[in-house]
Amino acid sequence: MKYFKVNDKKASEIIAGCMRYDSFSEDDIDRHVKLALDNGINFFDHADIYGKGKSQEVFGKFLSKNTNLRDSMIIQSKCGITDGRYDFSKEHIIESVEKSLKDLKTDYLDVLLLHRPDLLMDVEEVNKAFNKLKEEGKVLSFGVSNFNSKRIELLQKGLDEKLEYNQLQFSPVHTPMLDHIILTNTKFEGSSDFDGEVFDYCMLNDIKLQAWSPFQYGFIEDTYIGNDKYKKLNEKLEELSEKYKVSVNAIVIAWIMRLPYKIKPVVGTTNTNRLVEMTRGVDVDLTRKEWYDIYTSAGIA
Repeated sequence: MKYFKVNDKKASEIIAGCMRYDSFSEDDIDRHVKLALDNGINFFDHADIYGKGKSQEVFGKFLSKNTNLRDSMIIQSKCGITDGRYDFSKEHIIESVEKSLKDLKTDYLDVLLLHRPDLLMDVEEVNKAFNKLKEEGKVLSFGVSNFNSKRIELLQKGLDEKLEYNQLQFSPVHTPMLDHIILTNTKFEGSSDFDGEVFDYCMLNDIKLQAWSPFQYGFIEDTYIGNDKYKKLNEKLEELSEKYKVSVNAIVIAWIMRLPYKIKPVVGTTNTNRLVEMTRGVDVDLTRKEWYDIYTSAGIA
């Protein structure tokens, strides 16, 4: 495993996505989390809405029985989505964090992300919420999810705390933030910039990128791995899987991490064997040709 710094703590470059933890029994969560830790994954991504809160509760039960593990973990949660709408009010942000802390059985979050943009956002209210949470030691660092560059800049202008993270959907079959770069000054479909060159913006402003849904197509419709809709892509992944003696899932991880943006994949698998396989992708160094072969085999450019 490779690591980077989060609040002066060592954090794994692969992040365990906890969205489906609501399906786990106590034995399941115990086995899954300990296996993740044994394989170097110590960064866990939550949200207040995952499993309608149950995913955090299940994880909290694990933590309450394994309190000695908390200091070696990075725990991230997200807030701002409520009943299909969005709420960045000071009251909602603070209430959401308080509930997450209670459910997770922890005194603090290492990272808090605002889940999706709120069109009614009052930056001053967000700033007050962040300052209060930071002063009370309940959140150590902050970021956003699904924000474009201008929205980040607008929010950052009114904050005392630096926005350090942006979590975006990204995979070989979801690459709009790359397509318009490679298709600049053409009339081809995909040449339009819809996100304010968010990858470049985050790199320029030292905002760490995270990739959600790295193995799904559409809006979490289904996996593209082994899917006939993506025959050429799967053939290329299988070819490289054989070459590097790792799973196709590990090849996808290697592809994401080959980019200079230092993207951290958020993997939401509940399959323990698949989770272990994915960690091997960290050590695979794809050639430039192999990276572009995967990109083009998905039918992107």
